[in-house]
Amino acid sequence: MQDAIKESEAGMKKALEALKSNFVTIRTGRANPAILDHIKVEYYGATMPLKQLATISVPEPRQLLITPFDKGTSAAIEKAIQTSDLGINPKRETNVIRLALPEMSEERRREMVKVIKKEAEETKISVRNTRREAIDALKKQKSDKKLTEDEEKNLDRKIQEFTDHFCAEADKLLAAKEKEIMEV
Repeated sequence: MQDAIKESEAGMKKALEALKSNFVTIRTGRANPAILDHIKVEYYGATMPLKQLATISVPEPRQLLITPFDKGTSAAIEKAIQTSDLGINPKRETNVIRLALPEMSEERRREMVKVIKKEAEETKISVRNTRREAIDALKKQKSDKKLTEDEEKNLDRKIQEFTDHFCAEADKLLAAKEKEIMEV
């Protein structure tokens, strides 16, 4: 009985954490090293995440500085960034690679807002699906005579409270990210 509540809360937390990590990787007007998290670099026949091959810093609000641990990886890192979906052209210097983030147009900002709204809605759908699964599990326990009707209703109410809380959190994250994207 308590397992259904713990599982539903854990599932809802996981959906919210996924939303947070997705929002971090979405490019806004400011430089954020997390936008490079999905970049994979071909290195001596193996594909490795960029952050395992270099340090990434933010020297200016619209610039990322990539310092490879091994200078021989600079060309591979540059190629990986060029072939990615970021749309940023890297500039290789002696020991570092600079990424200058272009100013986002109003149209591009609106497109990004649509993307984050879709992701937030998918998170809320995931939270509601978790609620449905938990309620189905409670109904099964009730039909197996493991729960009384009052216990089921109390647990239903608790699961609904979790659902409302996590949907509200997703809305807060969406509002904050939308404000960040639309900020010029």
